[in-house]
Amino acid sequence: MRNRFDSQLEQLNTELIKMGALCEEAISAAAKAFLDSDRTLVEKVRRVDHEIDQAEHDIETLCIKLLLRQQPVATDLRVISSALKMISDMERIGDQASDIAEITRFLPAESSKSASHIGDMARATINMVTDSVESFVKKDLDLARQVIVNDNKVDDLFLQVRQELIAGIQTQGDKGAYWVDLLMIAKYMERIGDHAVNIAEWVEYSITGIHKNNEGQL
Repeated sequence: MRNRFDSQLEQLNTELIKMGALCEEAISAAAKAFLDSDRTLVEKVRRVDHEIDQAEHDIETLCIKLLLRQQPVATDLRVISSALKMISDMERIGDQASDIAEITRFLPAESSKSASHIGDMARATINMVTDSVESFVKKDLDLARQVIVNDNKVDDLFLQVRQELIAGIQTQGDKGAYWVDLLMIAKYMERIGDHAVNIAEWVEYSITGIHKNNEGQL
């Protein structure tokens, strides 16, 4: 019975890695759609977002089966419950990448020149998502905590983007909707970083039994 349970836990890790890779693909494609003014990527982001939604459903089903059929002990229960929380954040990452791609449909080709740090935000958030999922699979507490620290870089980049956009509004106030769209893209990137932090915090809980929003231990 335990061998079967361990096998299913390994399957859970594999499926989480796949879902994480889809999140990375969605962020990358959305950022490229913006930075390269490549509107053909919008449909790709939509497709990947749909795959992320399906992955969430499949992993949720697997977790429920593990809970109902295997009667996990406390440590395993933390792993499964953390996975359920993580996939919710990954689903939101897919949604936000899709939102970014949708906004790019209405932006002029030179938009990326107005917010140069958005590309840096995309690269940083992709790394955070990758590392957060990897920390879960490898049970690497230090890596999970590094993801949390790295969010400061994304927040700093967002502040730089905001300052760039404020300067743009001051010099080209007649293009208000344009500047708001760019700010929304930057905000979605910042939120993706927040979701990666959420994932890392659930990894920490799965390992230690302690979550920052709940000092109780399981």
